[in-house]
Amino acid sequence: MTLSIGVKKSIDIALYLFLMLMGAVSIFITFAIVWVLLVDTVRFFTHPEGGGFPTSLIRFFTETQWTPTFYYKQIGIWPLVNGTFIIAFISMLISIPLGIVVAIYLSEYASWKVRETVKPWLDFLEAVPTVVYGYFALLFVTPILSKLLAPFGIYVEGMNALSPGIVIGIMILPYTASMIEDAFKGVPQYLREASYSLGASKLRTALFVVLPAAKSGVLSAYLLGFSRAIGETMVVAVAAGMYPQITANPLEPVQTITGYIVQVALGDLPFGSFEYLSIFAAGFMLFGITLILNSIAVYLKSKTVGY
Repeated sequence: MTLSIGVKKSIDIALYLFLMLMGAVSIFITFAIVWVLLVDTVRFFTHPEGGGFPTSLIRFFTETQWTPTFYYKQIGIWPLVNGTFIIAFISMLISIPLGIVVAIYLSEYASWKVRETVKPWLDFLEAVPTVVYGYFALLFVTPILSKLLAPFGIYVEGMNALSPGIVIGIMILPYTASMIEDAFKGVPQYLREASYSLGASKLRTALFVVLPAAKSGVLSAYLLGFSRAIGETMVVAVAAGMYPQITANPLEPVQTITGYIVQVALGDLPFGSFEYLSIFAAGFMLFGITLILNSIAVYLKSKTVGY
């Protein structure tokens, strides 16, 4: 059946309006989430139990303990930020070298058949529920670390930052490796051919030609991976502990921002109380951190377009 030009134009207009509507809905939902987060954050900082505004805001950034659910309330966010970043940094120590190795292999060495076989298995890691990773960190990685470090007199707490950091690094590996591989694919082939013509090996070409040429894409991949590690919830809720503290020792229990939000949200605290509103203040802090990191990543990613 052949459609007339008028019918085709009507279908195009209808599809255009539908896509515009879907885009507007997604933007509206995003602003609605930010609005709800902002309103309850303001309620937290103006609550009398926190000292009211601006005292509570000053306490939020100057105190060194986070105990808004205790009788003596301390609302310094830094213990949660410390726990969040220490786990995210450990995950990147795992993800950065492995991500580059996997991306170099898939981009420069693997045949089309091998690539099409390996990538679905990598993507499968992303489909595993994060709570499974959490119990994997708690019941498998932590006992192994305890046995490995015990001969050196190093004691590993049952809940610690190291195990979830390692597991999150493995969990985000498919994400970062895939983005790095895409960045490698964006490098013009003539750069590789020029390197080969000078007698360079594949590995040398990948490390000293392809990788530097794709550095913006690689950096943006790791910043997005870092943002994802910061926002991870179930792994840290299961394996990192619920002890907010400022420490640089990854073998001690910590609590992340997302872990605290889960702890309070699953409790029996009354809605609208100071304790309950604290999760919105912590969430707004997390939103600000990820917004900054993602903005930098998007900027760096845009630099690869014109290469």
